[in-house]
Amino acid sequence: MRTGKDISSRIPLAPVLLAVGIAAGSMLSASSAYALSELQKIPGQPDAPATAQQSPQQPTAPQTGSPGIPQPDPLVNKDSGQSVDKTPGASDDSKPVEVIYDISKAPEPVRKMREQIVEAAASGDLERLRPLMGTGADQTQVTVGEPTDDPIGTLKDLSGDPDGDEILAIMLDVISTGFVHVGQGTPEEMYVWPYFAEKDLKSLTPPERVELLRIVTAGDLSDMQEFGGYNFYRVGIAPDGKWKFFTAGD
Repeated sequence: MRTGKDISSRIPLAPVLLAVGIAAGSMLSASSAYALSELQKIPGQPDAPATAQQSPQQPTAPQTGSPGIPQPDPLVNKDSGQSVDKTPGASDDSKPVEVIYDISKAPEPVRKMREQIVEAAASGDLERLRPLMGTGADQTQVTVGEPTDDPIGTLKDLSGDPDGDEILAIMLDVISTGFVHVGQGTPEEMYVWPYFAEKDLKSLTPPERVELLRIVTAGDLSDMQEFGGYNFYRVGIAPDGKWKFFTAGD
C-alpha cells in the first residue's frame, strides 16, 4: 500500500514552488489594487473615481464674504429707517428728535390734561381717571387693537395688583419724562410721553439711559434695543387736550 509520504516524494518540487509563487503574487497584486482604491483621495491620483466628497483640488468656499452664498439678514434692519412700532403721528425717523422738558411749550389744553392725569394717578384712585377718558369715539385708547368698553377695568386687569396701583405708578413715571411733539399739521398731531417712543435707544446718552431706567429695568432696555424700539407704556394728548391713548406697544 502506498502512503502519503510515498505520494509526496513522487511530486516534483520545482513545479510546486512555481505554483506557490504565482499564487502569492496574485494575492499581493489584488491587495495592492485594493489599497490603491482606498487612496483615491490623495492629491495627484490620476485615476481616482468621482465621488460625492469634495476633491482637494476643488476650491473651497471662503468662510465669510462669499458672493455665492447670501449671508442671513439681521433680525433688526438698522438701515431701513422704519420703526418697528410707530406712535400715531410719529415723525420721520431720519430727522433728529426734539425732546421737550418745558411743559409751558405745550398748548394750554395739553398742559391742563397732563396736570389732571398727574393728580388722578397720584391719588391712588383709578376711578378718578374715568372722567378724563371720554366716551365713544373719543374714548382714550388703553389697548392696541379693538377698543374696550371699560378702560378703567382694562387698566386694573393690566396692573400687577388688584387695585391698579402699579398702573398708576407707571403712568406717573411715564408722564414725568420729557416729551415730543409729533404729526404737526396732520390729524394725528399730538404730544407724546415719554420721548423714548421716538428715540433710537442705541444712541441714548448716559443721562438718557438713566432716565429710561426709571421706567423700565435694565433687562427691558436690553430687549428693547434688540427689538429695535421702545415698546413700553406711552401717553398721547392731542393739541385740543383730548387724552388719545395710554398704551404699551410691541
